[in-house]
Amino acid sequence: MDSRPQIVVLAKRPRPGHVKTRLTPPYTPEEAAELAAEALRDTLDAVAATPAAARVLVTDDPGPGAAPDGFEVIAQRGDGLDERLAWAFEDVYARRRLPVLLVGMDTPQITGTLLTRAATALQEHDAVFGPAADGGFWLLGLRRPDPGLLLGVPMSRPDTGAEQLRRLRGRSVATMPLLTDVDDAAAARAVAERAPHTRFAATLARLGAGAAR
Repeated sequence: MDSRPQIVVLAKRPRPGHVKTRLTPPYTPEEAAELAAEALRDTLDAVAATPAAARVLVTDDPGPGAAPDGFEVIAQRGDGLDERLAWAFEDVYARRRLPVLLVGMDTPQITGTLLTRAATALQEHDAVFGPAADGGFWLLGLRRPDPGLLLGVPMSRPDTGAEQLRRLRGRSVATMPLLTDVDDAAAARAVAERAPHTRFAATLARLGAGAAR
């Protein structure tokens, strides 16, 4: 049996006014959506470069062209982010009964090397946790997903990561490096500086850093 995890990207379809709204201002809704689209493409590239039992995009708009070849596409379900995360794990795990490694679309600086490290850790631990600089998390891996590990965790707060880790007490947890989510213009600049090779960084440079707007 394939012991590699399934890798999931949880994402919104990049539409103006619906994604990266904290980038507006200084960027227009259209520019924010463009940055989100490039961040998602960078993320999918990193996942494509990572050995996996399956690669899955869980999206709010699973229409044609949602993901490149090699990805399965399924619809998100649930209301709050905790529900969307919980059911993404549940739905993907149910397909193959294999561990699930999940990332979002807010960290275009991730690489196949970093995800491979997380995937390897998930073969040796019950969970893998990637903390984010804003107090949340950019990656979560579970060998045996359980909705109860996520449902009710308060999201988008400075203590989100700490609360999620509390849910994992009693399990073996491997911790990944701290990363910065692209939440606002300052974070976008910081991410682009750390990952100048990405599509996201190139698009940010073309649009301008936003500081003078």
